[in-house]
Amino acid sequence: MQVLKVVAEGLTTSFRYPHFIQGVQPTYEMPPPATLYGHICSALGEWFDPAGVEFAVHFTYAARFSEVEHTHILRPSTGRLAGTKIPKVLEGEVNPFVRQVLFRPRLVLYLNRPQWAGAFRSPRYPVVLGRSQDLFFYRSVEIVTLERAENAYLEHTLVPYDFVRYTARGVVVLMPRFLEYEKNRFPAFCRYVVLHRRVHARDFVRYEKEPAPLFWVDPASPEIDGDRLGLIFHRWVGDYEGSSLSVS
Repeated sequence: MQVLKVVAEGLTTSFRYPHFIQGVQPTYEMPPPATLYGHICSALGEWFDPAGVEFAVHFTYAARFSEVEHTHILRPSTGRLAGTKIPKVLEGEVNPFVRQVLFRPRLVLYLNRPQWAGAFRSPRYPVVLGRSQDLFFYRSVEIVTLERAENAYLEHTLVPYDFVRYTARGVVVLMPRFLEYEKNRFPAFCRYVVLHRRVHARDFVRYEKEPAPLFWVDPASPEIDGDRLGLIFHRWVGDYEGSSLSVS
């Protein structure tokens, strides 16, 4: 299968949990699918129909730290500027909060749209991932041919929720899968597993009468104990039943 492989790097990024409002803003350790959709749109310069588009992700960072940010909350004012008759238009206050930030993030994004290579080589809008100030750059954009393999290793990636059937590694998270922009950015959430620690398919829990798994692997990835990096592809729309032991 031919896919587009994009390698992007930056200095910092942060993917905030949407249900935290004040005080602290923790970060996901993996870009949510909805964030990746917006990132791709910025390269293309337009919204794209997500039906049929699939992606796999490999994401790492060097460290995680916290910094203090401020929000400026403004409201209409009925007062006047001190010592004048000039009415105040706005007044407000500054609220500090703590934000978690990922240092030196690196994203490897695989897309089943090799025809989009030109858009990533000459993106329409500034390349960012996470906050608008988190500038990125594309280190490489290439078309690669994936191979099928019975064994593979998975690490620093996002896998479907049912992956918990096969190994205890990984952390279950609720992430925004897609934002419906025609419905005022209405969010759809799904459960995923963020998998950072390496796990080999041969160490999975196997079930009787379950067919042997096959994986898409990147032949250019480092070979570890005879295995290549396995890729799990996801979709932004449609039924979410993604078996973690299947290939698209």
